[in-house]
Amino acid sequence: MNLRQVVATGYGGPEQLEVREHDPGAPDEGQVLVEVRAIGVNAWDMKSYSGTVGDDPDKLPILLGGECAGVVLDGALTAGDEVVVHPVSGAYADRVVAKATSCLPKPAGLSWEEAAGLMLTGTAAAHLVAATGVRDGEVVLLNGAAGGVGLYAAQLARRRGARVLGTALPGDHDLLRELDVEPFDFREDVEAWVREQAPEGVDAVLDAVGAPPVLDLSLAVAKDRARVATLIPSSAAAERGLTQLGFGEGADPGTELRAAARHDLVRAIEEGWLRVVVAETFPLDRAADAHRAMAAPHGAGKIVLVP
Repeated sequence: MNLRQVVATGYGGPEQLEVREHDPGAPDEGQVLVEVRAIGVNAWDMKSYSGTVGDDPDKLPILLGGECAGVVLDGALTAGDEVVVHPVSGAYADRVVAKATSCLPKPAGLSWEEAAGLMLTGTAAAHLVAATGVRDGEVVLLNGAAGGVGLYAAQLARRRGARVLGTALPGDHDLLRELDVEPFDFREDVEAWVREQAPEGVDAVLDAVGAPPVLDLSLAVAKDRARVATLIPSSAAAERGLTQLGFGEGADPGTELRAAARHDLVRAIEEGWLRVVVAETFPLDRAADAHRAMAAPHGAGKIVLVP
């Protein structure tokens, strides 16, 4: 059996991705070998080889993929266990070696594709909701409500009892309404709409977009700028004094919070109130096409690779 792995062999666009033969090796102590059934595609996968966060040729080839779902073959867990894996490195592969502590039991009600898209954006959304202190009875604005992070953030905020105003393309509005989110087209006059819905301003802003005009809008409608947080660290966010979450200069990675949130997400799935939305799936050897789809307008939810 020829095992495969997708890597970035250069810096630039999806044309830099290459499918190569791959031997993951045997797991060391505290590790497991997993047969991958599905892989979550995330914005960082593309950013890592785009050149915007460095272009050191000594770091090539770049491994891609921080989350997947699959079946344990060998190692510190029982062979045959169905697991969700995050964090992990190099998940764009037929098989991957991961720490046993990165593996959680796959909820029985999830498909492989859904399970693969649960953790990375789900934990980011949990960090965003926690950092902004969303509480029962509050009104929050969610920028990018139909994206991979946004759909989780919407559900987590609603679970806390908040009213969620969400921006998204009209094609995603019906889905957002199903999740009890009040949607609006971000291409229209969002500030006027938000002021109509919350004349005194919103209690918090959860941003998964990061564009400077969106950050300015967020500050304009927020009661308290300390409760405006973005998951897209940038100089624009820093200049505005916004709370930045994730991975970048001046950002809070929320390592412990996100690690704990993995268990909360599994529990939420098992309790039946958290929904995973898969926008589209691609075969592993079409990872470049998946990245092109990520960069273009696409349906709500996660894009997933299937070996």
